[in-house]
Amino acid sequence: MKRVLITGAAGFLGSHLCDRFIKEGYHVIGMDNLLTGSKDNIEHLFALENFEFYHHDVSKFVHVPGELDYILHFASPASPIDYLKMPIQTLKVGSLGCHNLLGLAKEKNARFLIASTSEVYGDPNVHPQTEEYWGNVNPVGPRGVYDEAKRFQEAITMAYHTFHGLETRIVRIFNTYGPRMRLDDGRALPAFMSQALKGEDITVFGDGSQTRSFCYVDDLVDGIYRLLLSEHAQPVNIGNPSEITIKEFAEEVVALTKTGSKISYQDLPKDDPKQRRPDISKAKEILDWEPKVDRKDGLAITLQYFMEKLGVEVKS
Repeated sequence: MKRVLITGAAGFLGSHLCDRFIKEGYHVIGMDNLLTGSKDNIEHLFALENFEFYHHDVSKFVHVPGELDYILHFASPASPIDYLKMPIQTLKVGSLGCHNLLGLAKEKNARFLIASTSEVYGDPNVHPQTEEYWGNVNPVGPRGVYDEAKRFQEAITMAYHTFHGLETRIVRIFNTYGPRMRLDDGRALPAFMSQALKGEDITVFGDGSQTRSFCYVDDLVDGIYRLLLSEHAQPVNIGNPSEITIKEFAEEVVALTKTGSKISYQDLPKDDPKQRRPDISKAKEILDWEPKVDRKDGLAITLQYFMEKLGVEVKS
């Protein structure tokens, strides 16, 4: 049985990755310091013989006994509300944490996959964003703690690949949604859904003309799994190229929740990207991957999750 270490295992994406690797027959070692993750997301796995959990901060020395075949580094605050509140921790998990895990991968001769992000493109001057685009990032702006942590992760991962010959993979993740997102996450979908279900106005920053492309979590996890098992070491975009304005997205949520919530506009945060859409040509060609879940279907599943968490029902 192959063994995989997944950091950030109690988080939104990490927990879904744990599920996928368990389903594929792996022995999964989950690691998380629970700073933003929750044991609730992986509680269903604790009774399994092929799952174990380490409560640990990867910014400190990481030791895992036994052999490891794969390491997936998904530990990091990922929403603006988190990394603006915890800027130092965000930088440390992206630098010290990544270095520690690359060292572990080298020791174990394990293939290493790093969770990068579309934020490496910053507020892009190229649209849609291809992997060859170097980005437009403000390193000293409020978002720089997250953007530059991810850019550093890519650089050090590639350095280990070229200098040490380590097997590495880099996934650039675009906006993703689905069950297990935190209600207080601060990102558009959980914010919109929780506000609507509570009967509050939906907060849209700026005039709502900025765009995002939302990928359902099962599609994203499938793309990551395929990339890990591929032979491609360069970064690959994984996301849904179906682009929508934030205003239109808020209106979709209002219609779905049938709450009649109004849209309230607030000032756009500094350096907030105005456009975000992945070019997934590489994923299609190299991984034979593209998203399958329609946004309407994915939102319905996600809404059901939020309704259960909040204990509310949608009007018929």
